[in-house]
Amino acid sequence: MTKKSTLLYLALCIGIFTACKTTQPLAKVKPNDSQVAQRKLNDIALNGKVYASLWQQNAGEFRALCYQAYSIAQNNIDKMTTPFSDKPYAIITDVDETFLDNSPYAVTQALKGNEFDYATWLEWTSKGEAIAYPGSLDFFTYAASKNVTIFYVTNRNEKDKAGTLKNLQQLHFPFADDQHLLVLTTTSNKEERRKEILKKYNVIMYLGDNLTDFSDVFYKKSQTDRNHNVDSLSREFGTKFIVLPNSGYGDWESALPGYNYKLSPTQKDSVILLNLKKY
Repeated sequence: MTKKSTLLYLALCIGIFTACKTTQPLAKVKPNDSQVAQRKLNDIALNGKVYASLWQQNAGEFRALCYQAYSIAQNNIDKMTTPFSDKPYAIITDVDETFLDNSPYAVTQALKGNEFDYATWLEWTSKGEAIAYPGSLDFFTYAASKNVTIFYVTNRNEKDKAGTLKNLQQLHFPFADDQHLLVLTTTSNKEERRKEILKKYNVIMYLGDNLTDFSDVFYKKSQTDRNHNVDSLSREFGTKFIVLPNSGYGDWESALPGYNYKLSPTQKDSVILLNLKKY
C-alpha cells in the first residue's frame, strides 16, 4: 500500500469512527398490532383457525358437503314420519356450525392473535348477522311443512338468546321462538334438554357438527373413546344422526389435551404435534 493510500484509509476510518460516535443510538422499535398478530399466527392452533375459516367461506367442497347432509336429511323425513306415532314428530338440531356460519368471528379473533373469549363472542351473537349454511333453510322449512317440530338445542347461553332469535327470525327459520330455542343454563351437556323434549315428542333426527349433539356417550370422552363410540353407532350416521362439517373447532380439539382449557397456544401446539402422523 502506498503512502497516499495509507493516508486515505486512515482518513476513512477516522470518519467512520467519528460518525459512529456522534450518531444518536437507534430507538427501540415496538412491534405494532399487525406484527404481534403475525407472530401469534405462527402458532399452529391460530393458523389452523384461519385456514379452516378460509375453507368454510370459499370452498365449493364445503358447500357440497352441506347440501349433501341436508339432502340426506330431507330424504329421510318422509320415511321417518310414515309410521304411526302417539307423540308428535320432532327434530333436534344444534345451531353453530350446524346451520349458522360463525367463521367471521373466528377470522376476526385469529387475525388479532386471539382465541375465543366470551365478551367478543357475545358482541358477535348480539349482531344476529350469521348466514345460514347452504341447504339448511330449505330442509327445516320442508320438515316444518310435514308437521315436524324443530327444537334448536344450543350451548349459546341466556345472554346470547335475544341475538340468536333475531338471527333465526331474520333468516326465516321455522319455530324460531323462545319455546323452541333451548340454550345452556347449567351444563354444556345437552342430554337433559334432549330428555325433556323426548317426554313429549318422537324425535326422529338429530343434526349437529359435534358428536355431543347426538348422544351422551360422547360427552367429555377421550379421543379414543369418541372414535370407538362412532364406530359402535356407525349405522345411525346418515339416518338418525346427520353431521355437518366443522374443521375449525369442537370437542375433537378439546379432547386432545384432555379437556384442559388453560393451555397456552404454545402448549396447544405441542399437543397437536404429538397427535399428528407422518411418514
